[in-house]
Amino acid sequence: MPKFLKISLWIGMAFLYLPIISLIIYSFNASRRGNIWGGFSTHWYGELFQDEQILNAAWISLKIAVFSASGATVLGVMAAIVLVRFGRFRGRALFSGMVSAPLVMPEVITGISLLLLFISAEQIFGWPAGRGVLTVTLAHITFCTAFVIVVIQPRLVDLDRSLEEASRDLGAGPATTFFLITLPLIVPALASSWLLAFILSFDDLVIASFTSGPGATTLPMLIFSKVKIAVSPDVNALATLIILIVGIGLCVAMLGLRKGKK
Repeated sequence: MPKFLKISLWIGMAFLYLPIISLIIYSFNASRRGNIWGGFSTHWYGELFQDEQILNAAWISLKIAVFSASGATVLGVMAAIVLVRFGRFRGRALFSGMVSAPLVMPEVITGISLLLLFISAEQIFGWPAGRGVLTVTLAHITFCTAFVIVVIQPRLVDLDRSLEEASRDLGAGPATTFFLITLPLIVPALASSWLLAFILSFDDLVIASFTSGPGATTLPMLIFSKVKIAVSPDVNALATLIILIVGIGLCVAMLGLRKGKK
């Protein structure tokens, strides 16, 4: 590798990871002020697990992310099958543009649109009653479905159709062929799209701020409200634990891919 590329690589790595390293270091800061080093301490990790507000927000975010990722994966697979397997049909261009719109639309616009939709639906139908976990979940499903389609659609395009045709020739119906042939072949793409939707939902702040209500404060919303004044060490500890969980997940995924290749 040329020297210039090596230097550029190290600069890029430092730009990405030095802030994360500094955050991890300051999570062990004994001082209450996050920007002043007061010695090594694990006190804030203990405080973190005793903070009911943070634990409740984390539990709400986890529930919303799981349901949003699952719902978005189901809808994304259905939409991807329609776009790949049904060829050209009336309204295909409009449908394709609508499912891809959340990818390019600013989150502020998406949040305001969904908020107005929920308010209008409540006034006309009486459902959903107020804003809360349900409205945030529905909003995240709408937002994440487009990303699921982007992951699933190329996998369906590259899929060997002869396997499905052989299954149909042997007497299997469309549903049996899908669940026994198609679905197992796209499992890696399903897992990737579910994890992507989970992270997008768990990390979202803007859309959740517009569509949430009392008792539905997510973890990003709580952290954002805390750092408006100053970054406290318990927030650094929380971020460090999230980084640790993500790192463990990546290691497990890499080991699984290596075993699969062998």
